[in-house]
Amino acid sequence: MPNAVIVGTQWGDEGKAKVIDYLTERSDVIIRFQGGANAGHTVIANGRKFVFHLVPSGIMYPDKTCIVGNGVVFDCEQFLKEVDELNDFGISVENRLFVSDLAHLVLPYHKAQDNAAESNMGQGKIGTTGRGIGPAYSDKVSRIGLRVGDLRDWDLFTEKFTANFELKKKLIQSVYNSDFKLSIDEILGNYKVIRDRMLSFIKDTGFLSFDATRNGKRLLFEGAQGTFLDIDHGTYPFVTSSNTLSGYACPGCGIGPSAINHVIGITKVYTTRVGNGPFPTELNDATGEKLRHEGGEFGATTGRPRRCGWFDSVMIRKSAQLNGLTRLALTKLDVLNTLDTIKICTHYEINGKKTEQFPTGIHDLSRAVPVYTEMEGWKCDISGCKTLQDLPSKALQYIRKLQNLCYDIPILIVSIGPDRNQTIEVDPLV
Repeated sequence: MPNAVIVGTQWGDEGKAKVIDYLTERSDVIIRFQGGANAGHTVIANGRKFVFHLVPSGIMYPDKTCIVGNGVVFDCEQFLKEVDELNDFGISVENRLFVSDLAHLVLPYHKAQDNAAESNMGQGKIGTTGRGIGPAYSDKVSRIGLRVGDLRDWDLFTEKFTANFELKKKLIQSVYNSDFKLSIDEILGNYKVIRDRMLSFIKDTGFLSFDATRNGKRLLFEGAQGTFLDIDHGTYPFVTSSNTLSGYACPGCGIGPSAINHVIGITKVYTTRVGNGPFPTELNDATGEKLRHEGGEFGATTGRPRRCGWFDSVMIRKSAQLNGLTRLALTKLDVLNTLDTIKICTHYEINGKKTEQFPTGIHDLSRAVPVYTEMEGWKCDISGCKTLQDLPSKALQYIRKLQNLCYDIPILIVSIGPDRNQTIEVDPLV
């Protein structure tokens, strides 16, 4: 399989982990290139459910190398918890799971700052997960962050940590007027133990990735969140703190764009979003609740119920522009099995004017009225289908309509259930 980037085309939660897990079989190296432990990637294999927040989803295959790239803000405690869970299940990560020495650390004071800041925002709350992601990226940009590689020199780590700890204490107490209950001695004692466990994972992963391409290895780049949570091109300020687009795969892992052959956009056949912000096709009714129930639409990281709505082709066309999509991977088609009718948003009306373009600002987006086309549902269970031809005709018509509205981008796969084998391959990568 050629080298490919996996991105979410909506607001995240599109089912990227299942597609990554499926494509990993044909890849050699899987690289997570941005985000942090605020992303939850769910994989179901052999009847067991795993939720990964930092470990790349491809780790389930015992012969694959997995990398956490420098674009990720890295929570050591969460990472080691996932490693322990894998080991308990008999999945060894030794000599095949590596973390970039350039990745910035998420530390306990970042989580305290995150929660204090959110509590002070009142009606303007972003809906953060409280995992410290934004403050860690802020420290990175402010050039005061600690990186994974700093763990190699304990004295230097302690010096930097102590300076930042005092700074955060003043910020949280004086600016946010919040309690600061963290103990520096307790945290450093914990991180001394963490350091001993982490050292074997720390590598110059940029060179590791580059060397893999020189030796003909097949790379799969794993993104987190979704296109419209991108810090630049998403529904700002209701976004995440990193660039979620395919183009960030290169700076986020330390190799150049010539290494990328394909960009696969993971696209749920309806739309969901977690947290605050405008959502034109949102359904605040029984149908929205039905989608939430049938699709298990609750955040893998927070457990929060996801907001649900109809498929929005305006979003996906914008996502195609931003990511350079060469394939779509359609997920959760089975969730629509019981619906009598299904709607698809074809364009918006904003201030009475028709537009097929996704607005760049949330003020226009919040005024967007979706215009729908309506299709008949197929009203049957499709979870056992093995090929496109096995699908009912109305399901095929729905798929073709989505594709037609999304620049006729070729469809890589259609997912009809959560398990690996509930995947129909349509137009494979060459």
